[in-house]
Amino acid sequence: MGFTQLSVSLLALAGSAIAADLQPIEAKGSKFFYKNGTQFFMRGVAYQKEVGTGAGTIARRADLSKTYADPLSDEKQCKRDVPLLKELGTNVIRTYAVDPKADHSACMKLLEDAGIYVVSDLSEPSTSINRDSPSWDLELFARYTAVIDELSQYSNVIGFFAGNEVSNAKNNTQASAFVKAAVRDTKAYIKSNKKISRWLGVGYAANDDKDIRAEIADYFNCNNVDESIDFWGYNIYSWCGDSTMQKSGYDEQVKFFENYSVPVFFAEYGCNNNGAANRMFQETGALYSDDMTGVFSGGIVYMYFQEANDYGLVKVNGDKVTKLKDFDALKKQIAKAEPKGVSMSDYKPSGKMNACPKLTDNWRANSVLPPAPDQKLCDCMSKSRACVPKSDLSAKKFGDIFSFICTKSPDVCAGINANATTGVYGAYSMCDDKAKLAYVLDAYYTKQNKASTACDFDGSAQTASGSADSSCSAALASASDTNKKIATATAPVGGGAAKATGTDDSFAVHGASMARVFSFGDFAIGLYMLVAVGVGAGMVAL
Repeated sequence: MGFTQLSVSLLALAGSAIAADLQPIEAKGSKFFYKNGTQFFMRGVAYQKEVGTGAGTIARRADLSKTYADPLSDEKQCKRDVPLLKELGTNVIRTYAVDPKADHSACMKLLEDAGIYVVSDLSEPSTSINRDSPSWDLELFARYTAVIDELSQYSNVIGFFAGNEVSNAKNNTQASAFVKAAVRDTKAYIKSNKKISRWLGVGYAANDDKDIRAEIADYFNCNNVDESIDFWGYNIYSWCGDSTMQKSGYDEQVKFFENYSVPVFFAEYGCNNNGAANRMFQETGALYSDDMTGVFSGGIVYMYFQEANDYGLVKVNGDKVTKLKDFDALKKQIAKAEPKGVSMSDYKPSGKMNACPKLTDNWRANSVLPPAPDQKLCDCMSKSRACVPKSDLSAKKFGDIFSFICTKSPDVCAGINANATTGVYGAYSMCDDKAKLAYVLDAYYTKQNKASTACDFDGSAQTASGSADSSCSAALASASDTNKKIATATAPVGGGAAKATGTDDSFAVHGASMARVFSFGDFAIGLYMLVAVGVGAGMVAL
């Protein structure tokens, strides 16, 4: 590559980075660097018990419960585990869900003193972009930015994942448009936040699916920098036991990413075909060898805790921690690793952004992204409606009303619909569920010539003054124009609509699944069709 290469052992790197404050990590081209210009390679471990995002995530995550334990808020646990992570030679941990309201100072200080950085996912199991009914809305944006606000205060945070394996097969690629919108808006939030004065990256972690691996890597790094990822995480488990660069396909990964314009690393790795105890971690040696370090910036082993999925490095029983056989195997491989890096001053990035993938049977996400969540616009719209849900209406009842109106008058619901394949989005598709319901109720009421019976819905709706501040006028007019165009558009069925989490804060009817896309002739609309599962799903009669 013509650059001055520095042969630096990983242990020396870790030692040089530890100070009163860890040197911030930043990206230049396709590589990470310490502030002093030394290249940074991740020697990571996934550090969280049983947590996953989205529906139907792969088997290595055994528990998809709606609760999670924040590993960075438990000082006692951190005091127990950080020395063991340091013993492994770890310089990065990945967490999958943290509580932005919790105090993380003790754990973050312990990690800092041990020379360990953090990369964290922004979502949590019940507040995430669901691959089967994707959305990007105010609730998700609030969650993501709250995590950024909390963790950005610590100098040993490298960045965040806006999604993890959200699109994991060719039948759910539409969801990637919503994740990329999340990347765009969280990057903009970090850039505009005056409290954040250093580089913090926003990336994505993808699984290794042969049908979409090329398209998804291109999609998240195409069009323009402002809406593309700052780093690419790859969850890959193709090197199993005694293997080689060629047998595992690692050589092909190097070829594919050699001209990628942002840093690439293994966000998860560590095949356990013969159980965790028999993991050899040959791939760790390969990852930090000359065969890969020109392209890959290290990786993160899955995972620290031994769970039912059998990927653990240690077994925890109460306060007792037992190192498992693969702990020592990984420790030995890390100790031998001496990746060759380049100095920041000598490095001249040559990678380029990709062309966005074309729509095919395997790839259905348009390069046109969903709108950014806009609280002011949603508030303006809600205040300007003449028919609104009653203030005490339970979110459990929202679904019946959506279903009735969107079945009877699908054009009315165009303003809240989102179609990621056509790239057509209603102006209010990013609002919260109550605001969306206000929009639909009012549009239906207006279409019925404001008949007295058209704003009742068995006592669930009521008329309102329908006034908004004058400052809202321009934004509301623009949104109205957008929705009129969408309502007269024709498109094939595809994409996703608003999210249903099944909680009382959602419009989802409890115990019912929601079919998201329904076609009326040539018109595609995200229809909230109730599929009765032991609930009374009768339509609301006027």
